[in-house]
Amino acid sequence: MPADVISEALPTNPTNLVVEEENKDLGFGAVVTKESRQRFVNRDGSFNVRRTGLPFWSSLSPYHLLLTVSWGKFLGLMMLSFVLINTAFALAFMACGEGAMAGTMLKEGEHPFWQAFFFSVDTFATIGYGNVSPVGVAANMLVVIESWMGMLATALITGLIFARFSRPSAKLVFSNQAVIAPYRNITAFMFRITNARKTQLIGLEVKVNLSLYEGGNGPTNRRFHQLSLERSRVDVFPLSWTVVHPIDEHSPLHGYTTERLRQAEAEFVVILTALDETSTQTVHTRSSYKHNEIVWRAKFSNLYEPITGNDPITIDVGKIHDIEKLPE
Repeated sequence: MPADVISEALPTNPTNLVVEEENKDLGFGAVVTKESRQRFVNRDGSFNVRRTGLPFWSSLSPYHLLLTVSWGKFLGLMMLSFVLINTAFALAFMACGEGAMAGTMLKEGEHPFWQAFFFSVDTFATIGYGNVSPVGVAANMLVVIESWMGMLATALITGLIFARFSRPSAKLVFSNQAVIAPYRNITAFMFRITNARKTQLIGLEVKVNLSLYEGGNGPTNRRFHQLSLERSRVDVFPLSWTVVHPIDEHSPLHGYTTERLRQAEAEFVVILTALDETSTQTVHTRSSYKHNEIVWRAKFSNLYEPITGNDPITIDVGKIHDIEKLPE
């Protein structure tokens, strides 16, 4: 169905029209659909949304941050916290006076800060070599506080690491580009995905929502269309999957060209859910394709390696992005 006729096929009842439009909305709201020209979902699955107006401490979420940052940043933050805490206690031990620490390893001429710092590390990590000991009530109180903080920090870091390892996540590779090409006597919108991990995904479901600026000669609003797929679910996902939306007379893409998709600022939002067999937990992932990430009259290159004898089926995941132009 041509895009400029879609509005005529919608229910004439205003209430039904509003309900249907709300059901198609991905959750960005009416203001976004009317005003925003930005991409909704980035290629890495993150939303193109910024929040302002909240007090700093209200918007700060250390637990969520420590769960979602990369492992490199996580370990770096842990090391930085370790150094800062021990630096603070080293300065506190120094403030207790020269006689606050006693032991055989304390050498004259050695910088007192480093002596206090390494004593703090021994205390915080409950190492306790026994070569240095606190002297006086103030120094011993600091040892009590630091020992308690060390046990608390160990418990917190252990919990964070366990939560990071047990947090369900999918690592699906999306083809860099989608294609629109001839398909069974019509054309179709297609993209390809594969699992980048050796874990098995069960019951993989995919939804593709298309956003288009429509409105003819009048004011344009962004409208959402959930695309019907040739297949929206696979029970097992050991190989790759080319997701296909046939562009027939009922498709919101019917009659569209490259230029028309550009003018409509088309964005295809892909949402996938599956059950991870290893963790038996539901995992989610998402991505999107903009109009300039679609190649017309092209097909995806073959991923499968030739099968000889009793060899297992083999796919070359490195070729998932490869496409071949079709002759005009």
